[in-house]
Amino acid sequence: MDTNTLVQEKIERTPAPLQAIIEEFRAAPPRERLEYLLEFALSLPSLPTRFEDERDKMEQVHECQTPVFLVTEIKDNQVHFYLDIPLESPTVRGYGAILVEGYDGATPEQVLTAPDDIYALLGLPEVITPQRVRGLHALMLYMKRQVARHTG
Repeated sequence: MDTNTLVQEKIERTPAPLQAIIEEFRAAPPRERLEYLLEFALSLPSLPTRFEDERDKMEQVHECQTPVFLVTEIKDNQVHFYLDIPLESPTVRGYGAILVEGYDGATPEQVLTAPDDIYALLGLPEVITPQRVRGLHALMLYMKRQVARHTG
């Protein structure tokens, strides 16, 4: 099986909204991917008020250089992720916004069976440092772990 077939199979294992984002990134040259990432950084929703006072109870993604906090809710078999990431960290914030938008309303199974390397499917290793890539990878693993805890 060739690389393109494997990549396409991974993309198909993601929810439709995330597939659309991935396709948009893959169609863009590297410079534009970075610009898209920065645009997504501005679109990350603010933390809902119910979590603002409980930020210290949110799970921190320690592998990220940036202070990234995550909480997951599952209601009616739909996953909702909430992230608190500083504006001063646009790459991580942008990636977080992509995951929040791409997985919003997905089933737990869709999240758990999706590939761990969404950042690679977006073509981000071509535009950000390996150290940042490790943090992005960790964020996805934390998200999956929280979904597994809610459903297991």
